[in-house]
Amino acid sequence: MSKRIAILGSTGSIGTAALEVIEHLGPPYQVASLSAHRQTARLVDQVRHHRPTAVALTAEHPAPATLEQLTALNVAIYRGPTGLEAMVRRDDVDVVLAAIVGAAGLPAVLAAVQAGKTLALANKEALVVAGALLLPQAKASGAPVLPVDSEHSAVFQAMQCGRLGEVRRVILTASGGPFRNWTRKELESATVQQALSHPTWRMGHKITIDSATMFNKALEIIEACWLFDLPPEKVEVVIHPESIIHSMVEFVDGSVIAQLSPPDMKTPIQYALTYPQRLTGLGKRLNLTHPLSLNFQPPDPARFPALRLAYEVVRTGGTMGAVFNAANEAAVAAFLAGKITLLEISRLVEVTMSQHRTTASPGLSDLLAADAWARAVVETQLGVAVHPVRSAATLS
Repeated sequence: MSKRIAILGSTGSIGTAALEVIEHLGPPYQVASLSAHRQTARLVDQVRHHRPTAVALTAEHPAPATLEQLTALNVAIYRGPTGLEAMVRRDDVDVVLAAIVGAAGLPAVLAAVQAGKTLALANKEALVVAGALLLPQAKASGAPVLPVDSEHSAVFQAMQCGRLGEVRRVILTASGGPFRNWTRKELESATVQQALSHPTWRMGHKITIDSATMFNKALEIIEACWLFDLPPEKVEVVIHPESIIHSMVEFVDGSVIAQLSPPDMKTPIQYALTYPQRLTGLGKRLNLTHPLSLNFQPPDPARFPALRLAYEVVRTGGTMGAVFNAANEAAVAAFLAGKITLLEISRLVEVTMSQHRTTASPGLSDLLAADAWARAVVETQLGVAVHPVRSAATLS
């Protein structure tokens, strides 16, 4: 049975890794459609190589030369966010790999599950912002939602060893980023370049800054609660610098099941695409014949307040996830632009959350309004407009 895959954000790091995985797997796995925002030259190259039947260009005004090149390649062209939604609904799409960061990819993700497509989710924000909408719609349409994040893929794999009622806790591992050993005083003067120097992973700017502040792990706490139907007290975080154990599940009998592999996104991408099968992988292999140490330490809430805020988001629910995510996106953009310090990111997010009047049972329009409201609040605090930064790992 064929698996025709649409990749949302095909020019970013997740998208390009997914294309490598699909090429490695070969038939019946095939590229059905691709999308890009700014890296249109790379998209054209991908279309030439992988021959999808459709592409989506999400920029408002794609270059005429790009349109001409794609037209010459005899590929259906969709434009703008509504075009992205239409593309994922095509009959020749079976699986949608969502790798667009931020709230920008949310409407297309919702469209995918409404259409009953299998959703391979690399976009944390979709569940953080709209888990209350996404998962019920996926259940109603019968659309499977499979995690692509290495941490949630690890939890998903470990969960195969027991039932949900037997889970005592989920332990998400974090590399700790470039500042895991810095004092709070040192963090006050952290530069953008230092924050972008991740010791383990090579990612786009936004997600790398989130790793430095541990907002990425905060987003993952919220995502784990939605994905695995867990209360916040059953989700914990531990710093694991080697990034070999990608997460763990502890069961009530005391057994702890962990998933281990070298840091390589191709492994969780492939598992999501081939599930429930396991096929020969393209990712790096773990060599346990060489000496290896695995270290763990608890995160410091004083240096990384994002974790505390994440638990507040889960307990509050409603539109608070949209506010948390949008405020962080706006604050990260301000930090990358040199307008604020690293520590001010969490301060801006917390102040914005404190000013929000939560809508308990929001619809999509409520979530998008909360997103816009939070960005406006951050801009008001800064006194300047800030714009989300689309990096190589997050392009749509």
